[in-house]
Amino acid sequence: MKNIALLFITSLLISNMSLASNSNADVILGEWLSQEKDGKISIFKQGDKYYGKISWGKTPGKKDTNNPDTKLKNRDLLGLVILQDFKFTGSTWEEGKIYDPKSGKTYDCILKVKDNNKILEIRGYVGVPMFGRTATWTRP
Repeated sequence: MKNIALLFITSLLISNMSLASNSNADVILGEWLSQEKDGKISIFKQGDKYYGKISWGKTPGKKDTNNPDTKLKNRDLLGLVILQDFKFTGSTWEEGKIYDPKSGKTYDCILKVKDNNKILEIRGYVGVPMFGRTATWTRP
């Protein structure tokens, strides 16, 4: 009887830890306002990875004119997925990429939520994070 109770308590603790970890990972979900306040990015989850797409912009109908691929220069920025393949590591979202439509470049990226889920730090870099640049998005 003691073994059954111990097994039950252990499985309950493990499932609660898993739920806490998943809910902590999902704090990034939702709308974020870009640093320049000229666009909103909606972060969503597919499977165990996180993505973000442009959900609003100050200039409706704007195209991806800075894309180095000439076939993509005429696509709309609205709805464009600019954050791809992020995995939650316990405190940050890593191993993903960010596409910057202003430069047409794609960077490795680390995301970190701060200030009670009100600020999102985006660290884009090439090679090593130390040599990157950080932007700050906020909740609208």
